[in-house]
Order: sequence, then C-alpha cells, then structure tokens
Amino acid sequence: MYTRLASVPDHSFFLFGPRTTGKTTWLRHHLGDAQWFNLLLEDDYLPLLASLRSFRERVEARAPGSWIVVDEVQRLPGLLNEVHDLISRHGDAYKFALSGSSARKLRRLDVNLLAGRVIERAMFPLVARELGSDFSLDAALRFGSLPGISSDSQYRVEKLRAYVHTYLRQEIQQEALVKDLGSFHRFLQIAAIMHGQVVNQAAIARDAAVARTTVQRFFETLVDTLIGTLLPAWQPKAKVREFGKPKFYFFDAGVVRAIRDVVDEPLAETESGALFEGFILHELRAAIAYQGLGGELFYWSTPGSKAIDFIWVKGSKRVAFEVKSSRTWRARYAKTINELLAAGKVTRGFVVYRGRERYRSGEVDGLPVADFLSLIYTDSFYGDRP
Repeated sequence: MYTRLASVPDHSFFLFGPRTTGKTTWLRHHLGDAQWFNLLLEDDYLPLLASLRSFRERVEARAPGSWIVVDEVQRLPGLLNEVHDLISRHGDAYKFALSGSSARKLRRLDVNLLAGRVIERAMFPLVARELGSDFSLDAALRFGSLPGISSDSQYRVEKLRAYVHTYLRQEIQQEALVKDLGSFHRFLQIAAIMHGQVVNQAAIARDAAVARTTVQRFFETLVDTLIGTLLPAWQPKAKVREFGKPKFYFFDAGVVRAIRDVVDEPLAETESGALFEGFILHELRAAIAYQGLGGELFYWSTPGSKAIDFIWVKGSKRVAFEVKSSRTWRARYAKTINELLAAGKVTRGFVVYRGRERYRSGEVDGLPVADFLSLIYTDSFYGDRP
C-alpha cells in the first residue's frame, strides 16, 4: 500500500474523492478503531434507513473523543442532520469523518452541509510523489493512476473497462436521472474526445443528438460526482478579448482512454498532448489540496494564438503554467508567459515539458517533468522567483 499525502485533521471532516481513489482504505488505515458506518454495505445501510435515531444512539454510546466514520454518506444524506445535532449538543466530544464520491445528492436534497462545523479534504488518484520509484509517466498517461488498477499489469485494462461500465454508465446515469441511456453514452464518448478542450455545449449537443440543457446537466453530473472538473477561464481585464467558457478535464487518463475504448492500445501521439496536460492538472490540484494552499486554478486564452494552460491565483499571487508534450525545448514556449510577466498580469511562470534539461527563457523557468513534480511540493515554488 502506498503512503498517501493526505493527513487526518484533528477535527471533523468531509473526505470527497472519486470512486476507487482509496478513501476507504486510507480511512481504515488511520481510523481503524473508529465506529464505522459503511453505507455501501446493506447491513449498515438498511438499519439506518429504517431509523436514523439508531445512528445517534450508537454514537452516544461511544466514549468522548471517539472518531465516527460514515463511508459513502451521500447514500443517506439525512444522516448529516443527525451529525449536526450531535455536534450542536456535544461540541467536539465526537469527531466525524464523512466520506463520499458524490456531492450531488447532498446538494440536490438541500441538506445541512454542516458549514463551519466540518472542514473538507480531498482524495485524488495516486500522484507521482506517492508512487515514488514506481512512477512512470508513460504508464500514467496510458492507464491512469487509480489505486489497485494502474499497478495491476495483468488486469488493469479489464478493470478500467469495468470501472467505466459500473461507475460511469450505471451509477452516474442514475445520478443524472437519465431515461435515454443511449444519449448519455454518446455524450460520454464525446466528452472523452473533448478532454482538455473548451466546452462548446451547442456543438456537443448536436453531435450527441440531445438538447443543450441536457448536455449542461450531464456535465454538472460528471463534476458533482467528481469524475471531471470544469476549469474556468481567467479574465484579468487585459486589453485583448478573452475566452470565457470553461475547459473540461476527466480526473484520470486511464478512465478517459477506457471511455474512448482505446485503453488496450499503445498511446497515440494525437492523444498524448491532452492526456499530458490533464496529468499535470491532476498533479497540481492534488499538490495544492494536500498542502492546503487554497487559491483557484484557471486557464487563459484569446481567440488568437495566445494561451496559458493553467494559472494558480491566490490573492496577489498569479503563477502561470504552460504544458508541452514535446521532448525538445523551444524558447517560444515561454513567450506568452513572459509577455504577461512583463505586463504585471502574472507574478511567476513555468513551462513543463517532457525533456531532461532545465532552461530559463526570459523570466520563465522551463522544467522537465521530474523537476516539476518535485518542486510543486516546495513553498518557494508558488511565490516570487528567487
């Protein structure tokens, strides 16, 4: 088992993450002595469904200071009201770890999300820092990095196909209340092709033969179930016209390729660019979350040729990242970031590429993948250039 970078806070918390990212294993490892309610198990789920009061009674039977784990809490959102009541009456006498792979039901049913009483943590697929010497960029782009899947060289293709079938085409279809399963299947394949691109709902609706409002609902479902993320456009009020539509990324390269039904084939050059970009986004999101840095990630683009893949914004800090799948460095890769640095629009800039040497073009650092993956866990990386 790989040691995960997430740490258990000394406070009640939500733990959100897509299915099979290792939430339950991690909780068992750190909170194995806790009172457990695994709502995927009918023996736990059905008694609570019949009487939420039994949850309160079982918790209050524990000694003060005990941890209470509720796994897949979205299956029974009403439990959050019980948690709220217990915290209101007992304060910090009990600590709750509430895990889930979907916030959709919680929001849709307008339940109490315990704002201000429970903090949030996130779990991602394995990152390079967790994999250590087992990390392979080519394998990460071909098969993703889901625990228990990517490392199983014998069955990972079959497991990824099963993941797509079980969790995406069944569970998410139910979340989306889809009546026409064919329409969701067509949408899913088009969304996988559009991985890393600006969302054009009208074009996707036309290609999938569904209404535009349906496409919007499908995207919201993928985001709410943590299968994908919408990256908003950054608009710093520059003098040029900028794109305002978000980009969409799936959370794992292996899942993208399984949806496209090419996961058993060698990685094609035509797909490696978008998958590499999505991989860098995955590593950035995880590093920011695990270090508790806060801020928000954007992309920036104009109708012309100017674009920056990712910009991390927090207060006065604006760090730009350009991602290039090339193994050869070109000074032009840093041109747009240097222009924004000169204009004072960003405070620092990096280009990540697949070569082996570090470069500096103007005020921009060109980093090989290995250097980038190491530096994103250093404090100085997100500040001004030393």
